[in-house]
Amino acid sequence: MGGSRSEGGPERDQDPAGALGWDEGLYEGREAGGAVETGRAKVPGQRGAGDGGTADREGEAEPEDPDEPDRPSGASGRAAEAPGSAGVPEQPGPGRRRPGAGEAADAQAQADPSGTAPDAQPESEPDGAPAEAGAPAKPGRRRRRRRILAWTAAGLALTLVAAGTAGWFYYQHLNDNLDRKPLHIGKSRAPEPTPNAAGQTPLNILLIGSDARDSEENQRLGGARETFGGPALADVQMLLHLSADRSNMSVISMPRDTLVKVPECTDPDTGKVYPATVGTRMTNQTLTRGGPGCTVATWEELTGIRIDHFMMVDFAGVVSMADAIGGVPVCVDANLHSRTSDGKGSGLKLKKGTTEIKGEDALAWLRTRYGFGDGSDIARAKAQHMYMNSLVRELRENTGLSSPNRLRNLAEKATEALTVDEELASVADLYALAEELKEVAPNRTTMATMPWVWSPSDRNRVEPKPDDAEQLFRLVREDIALDGRGEPGASPSPEKDETSEDPAADPAEIGVLVRNSTGSPVAAPVSGRAAEIVALLTEAGFTRASADQDPVENREETAVLYPSAELEGDAQSVAEALGMPLGTVRKSTEVSGVTLEVGADWTEGDAFPKPKQGDNEPPDSAEALNGSDDSACMEVDPAFTW
Repeated sequence: MGGSRSEGGPERDQDPAGALGWDEGLYEGREAGGAVETGRAKVPGQRGAGDGGTADREGEAEPEDPDEPDRPSGASGRAAEAPGSAGVPEQPGPGRRRPGAGEAADAQAQADPSGTAPDAQPESEPDGAPAEAGAPAKPGRRRRRRRILAWTAAGLALTLVAAGTAGWFYYQHLNDNLDRKPLHIGKSRAPEPTPNAAGQTPLNILLIGSDARDSEENQRLGGARETFGGPALADVQMLLHLSADRSNMSVISMPRDTLVKVPECTDPDTGKVYPATVGTRMTNQTLTRGGPGCTVATWEELTGIRIDHFMMVDFAGVVSMADAIGGVPVCVDANLHSRTSDGKGSGLKLKKGTTEIKGEDALAWLRTRYGFGDGSDIARAKAQHMYMNSLVRELRENTGLSSPNRLRNLAEKATEALTVDEELASVADLYALAEELKEVAPNRTTMATMPWVWSPSDRNRVEPKPDDAEQLFRLVREDIALDGRGEPGASPSPEKDETSEDPAADPAEIGVLVRNSTGSPVAAPVSGRAAEIVALLTEAGFTRASADQDPVENREETAVLYPSAELEGDAQSVAEALGMPLGTVRKSTEVSGVTLEVGADWTEGDAFPKPKQGDNEPPDSAEALNGSDDSACMEVDPAFTW
């Protein structure tokens, strides 16, 4: 993947290579001598530009291409420890030499003027002649011993310097492999999450699979020759949510055929501004509007979830990383061959049952649509979830990655394959992140698909299912595990958040700006809603409340925002007056004063809606799959068996 590489890096005295466990033996492709230690990292997170076009590269007439453009979307640790620096056998330092017999005799002679030393042992001369008992060692012999020890110490010092230097340059080499892009290139951010009682916050990472045909290898793997060098599409999008207490992890897939509103994005390389779409656009086109930062901005606007990082990989990257990791077991319930009569499909051919796949077979599995279930993009998402669950289990068990050279190869391939945000800027950051992710047990990992409905405007596309999709997004925003298990240390529910220590001013002195953010991807804002809430606040004594007259962003969730700690008490006072839980009060740098954003969850009535019993579980339409389920098997379309 192209793009500039960051030339920055940690200062040398931070010893990043040592922290990551690389040494000069690994840099040369072999283990260094001595004992091998393990250590943890020291670091702790459109096709065309026209609005009317539909981008869908799969299924073009090339034999290599797995899908077709008009196919309906359908119903959708501890990380392997990095090898430590090779141990160095302990050596006596210079100046700690044990005195020879001659020197001992010298000392004895000083203590006994008679010259007799009863315990002294005879020492041979260089020419073999016996030395007289008690005779002092010759100066030449002492000098030779000192020279030998000095050269030994110097050699050891040079070895250590060489090891550190090689480790440093290898660390820098891996850092330079990474391609970096801005995290968010939209105009506004989703609110930051509220920390739990321990001060911890969740970690949200957007995983993007690019269909770029920007190299010969990507062209060979992706097919569709006429699109070579064209803009890449974000054909795989998964939001990985790591809970604040790091006890559980959720992954939500959005089908690439989903129609969404895309916010304004500014290309960081050219400065070109892509205006917000008037209607909806396929979510995979977001990558063409300035890069992955626009995909992140679209997710934040749709879900209200603050995204901390992204990772993007292309076809060739998937293959190289899958080869470096080794075989990952997958299952089909019948013999499968993903190939249509006119040559479309991924070409994946598997026997019934479980098979370990890697390399190009792994890429084919992740891209297969023809042959899985109803041949939809939703069925493909299920296959991707199964692969990821198996991959997590394999990595957790260290399968095939016990040797330092295998780990080094994986580090090399991963850094060459990934494009990451500028805040996830180093190998040390990636290693620390992998350590955190690996701490989550498979049975606390849940894969889900964004609930969807057929789009009224295009029956080949889908849209977020209004109620169910919002319920799933809310669970992630509130850091509620999708596996239905709540454990000590998890983020508190909004009702249990503590009152601020900052005292609230008198309601009549608190200025409140009310925004009508009740619109959604499928509905316009409710007219006059801000004025209705202003009336409620005025009745409660907040006489300085006013409605925002400027255009505002739509929000799925109602929230009271405040910019700094001294206004937290005022913001909580507003929430209490409206019967809102304190968990809806959030700090945000996007506002200059206490601001009430009335979201799509409160479009009518005077009373703030309460969560219904059982609302803290994902809807059935999310088709959640637990990470410990190793019995899942993809259903094969009978038309694609052999």
